[in-house]
Amino acid sequence: MPQSVTGGTDDVFAPGHIGELTQVIPPELVDAVLNETGARERRLRSLPSRVGVYFVLALGLYEHLGAGLVWSKLVAGLAARVPQPSEKALRDLRRRVGVAPLKRLFDVLAGPLAQPSTRCRACESGPAERGR
Repeated sequence: MPQSVTGGTDDVFAPGHIGELTQVIPPELVDAVLNETGARERRLRSLPSRVGVYFVLALGLYEHLGAGLVWSKLVAGLAARVPQPSEKALRDLRRRVGVAPLKRLFDVLAGPLAQPSTRCRACESGPAERGR
């Protein structure tokens, strides 16, 4: 059994171990948001808050699946044996993490997709092509 849930090499939920979502949203950013919003766990847990954030994000990606199946998809690529929490444990995890970290994460990540060098097609077309 690992000594730490949020660090150490034995830790199945160590930064970078949660799969594809960590490629898009780095664990360091999730940890910073959890610290900033005061949503970090205060005691050793088998399901840390960082995992809760990724779980809620995965729920959004697989909205047609139940929590148990989403959890299975989230941890499917992990080599180590991971806990298989009950639906109640997953519900409690979502509630413990709360809305604030996800809202803050959105605020940090949301922004325009276009770069300053992106050209506007509507601006380049003539008046007839713009619907005038």
